[in-house]
Amino acid sequence: MSEAVELNFTTIGEGDPLILIMGLGADGPVWEEHANEYQKHFKCYLIDNRGVGLSPKPQGSYTTDQMADDVAALMEKEGISSAPVAGISMGGAIAQSLALRHPEKVSRLVLIATWAKCSPYMKLVFEHFKPMRAHSKLEDFMMLLQLWIWGPKYVAENEDALQEARYDMKGVELPQPRQGFEGQCDACTNHDTTGRLDQIKVPTLITAGDKDIFTPIEGAEYLKEHIDGSKLVVFEDCAHTHHWEALERFNKVTTEFLLEGK
Repeated sequence: MSEAVELNFTTIGEGDPLILIMGLGADGPVWEEHANEYQKHFKCYLIDNRGVGLSPKPQGSYTTDQMADDVAALMEKEGISSAPVAGISMGGAIAQSLALRHPEKVSRLVLIATWAKCSPYMKLVFEHFKPMRAHSKLEDFMMLLQLWIWGPKYVAENEDALQEARYDMKGVELPQPRQGFEGQCDACTNHDTTGRLDQIKVPTLITAGDKDIFTPIEGAEYLKEHIDGSKLVVFEDCAHTHHWEALERFNKVTTEFLLEGK
C-alpha cells in the first residue's frame, strides 16, 4: 500500500456499509441525490477524495492507486472488512484500482461513466482542463465543464438551473485549490487497468450515457468486455451525468443491483 492520507467523509443511513467515491473536482456530498435512496438500505460513506473537500490536498500528481489506498485505509480505520463500492467517473477509476489492489475489501462494484485507460482524446480533455481551471473565472470554467458533462437535451431543458449553479459556485466555502484539481486530473490521465480487469471477480454493474462526449461509451463497453460476468446498462439520450439526468431510473437500477448482494 502506498502512503495513504486520512480522508474526510460523512455518513448517512444505517446498516451494512456502502462506499461511494465521487469524480473529478467533486466532494462526497455530491452523492446526495443517490445517497438519499441508498440510505434506506445501507450506511453510506460519502468520501472526499484526496485533493478536494476537507481531505488533504498534497502537492504533485496523484494516481488512482494512491487514491484507492486512501479508501482502503479509511475502511480499515472504520472496521469495514468488505463492502460494495460505487464510483462515478474518476471515482469509478479509483474503484477499479481498489478492487484490484484490495480485492478482499470489495464485495460488489458499480462503475459509472468511467474507463480503464484514457484514449488520446480523453487525455487532451483533461490536460486542457488544467489551464482553463487555472486561468478562467470560476463561473466560466463551470460553464465549460457543464457543456462537457451534460447532454444537449438536459441543457436545453435546464438552462436556468445550470446558470444558477455556475454562479452559486462563487460562494462555496471550500473551493478546490489548483494543486488538488491538477493532481486529480493526473490521476485520471494516468489510470490504466487494461490487462488486469479479468482479475476483478466480484459482481459488477457498469452504467453509461450514450451521448457522453467526455468519457465516451466505448470506455464502458471495454470494461464490460473485460470484466467477467459484468453487466452494462446504457442510458439513452443521456451524457456523462446520466446518473442525474435519469436520476430515478439510475437510482432504481443501482439500488436493485446493490441489494442483490445482501
